[in-house]
Parts: sequence; structure tokens; C-alpha cells
Amino acid sequence: MDLALAQAVTSMFRTSPNPRVGCVIISSQGMLLGQGSTQQAGGPHAEIMALRDAAARGNDVHGATAYVTLEPCSHHGRTGPCCDALIAAGIGKVVGALTDPNPQVAGQGFERLRAAGVQVEVGPGAAESRELNIGFFSRMVRGTPWVRLKAASSLDGVTALHNGQSQWITSPAARADGHAWRARACTILTGIGTVLEDNPRLNVRDVQTPRQPRIAVVDSKLDLPIDAHVLKAPSGCLVYTASQNQAKIEQLQALGATVVDMPNAAGKVDLAAMLRDLARRGTNELHVEAGFKLNGSLIREGLVDEFLFYQAPKLLGTGAMGIANFGPLDALSQGLQLEFQDVARLGPDLRVVARVQGRSGF
Repeated sequence: MDLALAQAVTSMFRTSPNPRVGCVIISSQGMLLGQGSTQQAGGPHAEIMALRDAAARGNDVHGATAYVTLEPCSHHGRTGPCCDALIAAGIGKVVGALTDPNPQVAGQGFERLRAAGVQVEVGPGAAESRELNIGFFSRMVRGTPWVRLKAASSLDGVTALHNGQSQWITSPAARADGHAWRARACTILTGIGTVLEDNPRLNVRDVQTPRQPRIAVVDSKLDLPIDAHVLKAPSGCLVYTASQNQAKIEQLQALGATVVDMPNAAGKVDLAAMLRDLARRGTNELHVEAGFKLNGSLIREGLVDEFLFYQAPKLLGTGAMGIANFGPLDALSQGLQLEFQDVARLGPDLRVVARVQGRSGF
């Protein structure tokens, strides 16, 4: 199963909106017969890749054991059912880490394998597989993406000086790592303030990836300039608004953007409804790179699951911009309680991954 999980990791940047899955096929003598991981959406799943690899090596898989990091699918989507392919190949046993949370599968793959006489064991590697696919599980179970908010700051929490200068607080090593986190996301979310201030591209540049994430912009009044870089995103740009400016809507649509009218009672974008819409559009992991206003709104509404902080070993003082505009709080108990997931050194900087307490227990 460790080998299968390692295979799943190799699919990190490419499978969206499908889960990251690995498969290895082992003979009764313990020999590796074939291995593979899920390809891009519409391409072969991990089980098919492992069967193909075994065939290319000239290995007979009849009676062998397949270790798979997620239940083999049992439905016809872009590809055929993987459980049927394993049965047809003569696999004798399947060890699956987890039951697929997708209602179209949800145990049916394991049932069909058992009905065909294949031994099934479920459980090894479950925690690792779920963590690798936490966005997929979030979308299937909660109906919303896993929301990860990224911020780069000084040790005293400054993300930009009073004059707006922010490039670059952290080092090239931290920025490259940030691009790897972008690459694993299905969608990158930002706010209109960041677009107007920085005109960012928000694409993946510092790591190799076969797929660029989609861009989403929260723009209540449709202030998005028609020459904004985000409108040229190769995977498309979603603009969430509360504006009825039909002329601007048509202008943005002509540039290829998808404009989604999603107002709340206050005339701003309904952020919770936006997350549900992003899930319907296949977003597993939502990577937020925004300013302190949108960050604060997401935190106040309890919509952030995890924080990705990069901290440079410097102090930038008062009068500057912080990570998020929320508060002031009247009691320490009102603070958002986090759990450290990982702390790492990247060049001179620190990377801190912190999860909202209890958030992963869905």
C-alpha cells in the first residue's frame, strides 16, 4: 500500500476533479507485476495504468493482489468501471484503502468485486489516502471544496507596507513552494482588490504541471478591468458578482469569462453559496490568494479549512497591512483555534500549515 500511495502522489497535479489514486499489482510470491496512477480527467485510472504496465512487462496478473488507494470505480463516467477491468484480468484479491465517497460508487465497486469471487480487504493506508484526497472527500461529503488560504508575511504578520509594497517579503524558495500548492488546487480564488492593486496572473510558473488551475474572482460591483491578467487564464476565469451591469457582463463573457450572479442580502457576493457552486463545477481544493478584506470575510464566515503561511525572518512594524481583516475580539476564547499540521524551513523562511481545529472530521 505504501507503493500504491507513492504512485498516487505522482498524480498530485493532474487528476482534478478526479481523486489522486495509485495502484500496484503484486504476485503471490511478492513480486511487483505492475503499477500506475490516475491520469488527467478523461484518461485511464490507476487500476488501468497498473494493468497496462503489467502487460507491457509481460507479467500475468491472474490470481495476483491489487493494492489500490481508493475503491475501484463501478460506474461509467469518462472511463469504464475499473472493478470490471480487475475482474476481467483475473485479479484474485483487492486491498483498498478507502471506500469511495462518490455516491455513484460508495461501496458498489467492492460489492461487484466480491460478487465476482475476488477477495476484498479495506483499510490499510486509509488515513494517508484520505489526506491526499481531502478536497475530493470534502466535495463529495460536504458539497464544498477544501478551502486553503495562503499568505506570505513577516514574523509580525505584515503582508504589505502602508504604501502597498509587498514584493517580495519571502524568498524565492518560499515562492516556488507556493506555486506547488497552487498547482495541486483545482481553482485559485482572489478578490477584486488584489486584481486592481497587483493585476496578478495567479498561474503556476515555478513548478512543472500538466494543468493550470482555474481562476475565480470575487467582484461584487464588476470592477474587473477588461485587460486583467486573470481573464487570460488558460483554464478559464469565474467572476462571482452581485452586480446587474449587463453591459459589463456581456463584455466579460465575450472575453471568455463565466460571470456568476450570486448576491447576498447585503448586496455582496454570497461566499458560502459561491463555495457550493465551485464544488458543483468540480473544485476539490480551493487555493485562496487574496487581500486582507476577502481573507477576513472568509474567516468571519467560518469558510476556511486550512492556512498556508509563509513567514520571513523580518519585522515590518505598524501601519502596514495584515493577513486578514477580522475582529476586534473581546476575549481570547473568540480566537480561531488552529492545529499545526506541518512546520518546515524553506531557505530563510518558515512554512506553516495550520488547520482549523476539528475541520477535517467531516
